[in-house]
Amino acid sequence: MFIRTENFSQYIRLYPVVSVLIALNIFIYIATGLPFTFSRYWYYLGVGQNGLISSGEWWRLFTPMFLHAGLMHLLFNMFSLFVFGPELERVAGKARFLTIYMLSGIFANIAAFFLADADFTHVGASGAIFGIFGAFGALVYYTKKAFPQLRQIILPIIVISVIMTFLQPNINVIGHIVGLIVGFLIGLSYFHPKRIISWR
Repeated sequence: MFIRTENFSQYIRLYPVVSVLIALNIFIYIATGLPFTFSRYWYYLGVGQNGLISSGEWWRLFTPMFLHAGLMHLLFNMFSLFVFGPELERVAGKARFLTIYMLSGIFANIAAFFLADADFTHVGASGAIFGIFGAFGALVYYTKKAFPQLRQIILPIIVISVIMTFLQPNINVIGHIVGLIVGFLIGLSYFHPKRIISWR
């Protein structure tokens, strides 16, 4: 289910939305990490900083989803998207998957703005990634009897991810939890129990 066996071309053809998101995040990471003044300028222009959002720079509720603080930060998020994104894109469809991803990330950033202090600064796609986990949680809720294997795999992943959120330093806890909740709520609206789902 979450084991990727496709080659490069098959992966891109079967999961175009996930592929574009991964490529976009990697491209932006490289572009904003180049040793040029304008590269760092574009990075800091997109960072989620609550004080600057309060002053009217509302695009910072969106742009942090595509910025990462370091290589390991990028790799962890993109690996999660690479592994878990395809199955959700296949089940939900391209448009609905993108909706889950984007709204989870945006609402995670909005929550961080309203619930954290004015000095709070954050970047990363984690809120959107947790939205994917939340959507799978909704799928488990509707299909726990039909697909027990999904429940056995995804629930421990969600629990471990939430626990690690509180144990690791410099984590946007608000973004993770709100992203998870938003993904779950959207998933509840998408994955009606009468909908027939064919897993591989």
